[in-house]
Amino acid sequence: MATAIIKGIAGSSFLKGEQIAVFDKDKKKAENLKEKYNVNVMMSAKELAKNCSEIVLSVKPNVIEAVLLEIDKELAVKNSLIISIAAGKSLDFLRSCLSFDARIIRVMPNINAVVGQAISAFCKNESATDDDAVFAENLLSSFGRAVSIPENQFSVYSAIGGCSPAFSYMFIDSLARAAVKNGMAKDVALEVSAQAVLGSAKMILDSGEHPWALVDKVCSPGGTTIEGVLALEKDGFQAAVTDAVNAAFEKDKKM
Repeated sequence: MATAIIKGIAGSSFLKGEQIAVFDKDKKKAENLKEKYNVNVMMSAKELAKNCSEIVLSVKPNVIEAVLLEIDKELAVKNSLIISIAAGKSLDFLRSCLSFDARIIRVMPNINAVVGQAISAFCKNESATDDDAVFAENLLSSFGRAVSIPENQFSVYSAIGGCSPAFSYMFIDSLARAAVKNGMAKDVALEVSAQAVLGSAKMILDSGEHPWALVDKVCSPGGTTIEGVLALEKDGFQAAVTDAVNAAFEKDKKM
């Protein structure tokens, strides 16, 4: 995810590569980032914390406490803005790992940051300022869209924002496989299906119309689309999607 975020930022006008510093225990990964995006490579997490006023913690949830404890003193000296993308780790948990009243923003991006089309949710603690929130929103908007939500909605956001790319990939692949069954080449079917879904998503975002109003517009009386829509309803399409979201939501709450 860190690579996706850096790629998105570097490809936007928000920051230049030379304004970004990175540290990774895997030195080869860090050097690859330097080669691709002209970022600065730090030799340790402490060195990065000493030199940066905003820190993006792009680490696994099971190690984030150890990372914060390691760089606590450096963060306190600079009173750095801390931005965490660790799933399931609350603002209160992050604060408890530090010795000072830190400015913290919790973020949940998704994998589509790789192509600059992520949706990212964020929230801030009481110590973080409105300017900190603006910085985070601009950062996240450099590789997609950003939405501010209450922290108590992060689990449901994770289900529809973080997990749904996988659900969408499955839907696109299912469309393509059905087309292959009916005689179309798989590569063509994938291109058609993916572009149709991309365009449909943009239609919802840009038109302001309710999804079902758009469904009705596509469904001509006695036509092919209404046959497909009715088949989806008969086979439990909406119920299956709801079950997937509920399962992801419940799992996130247990993390």
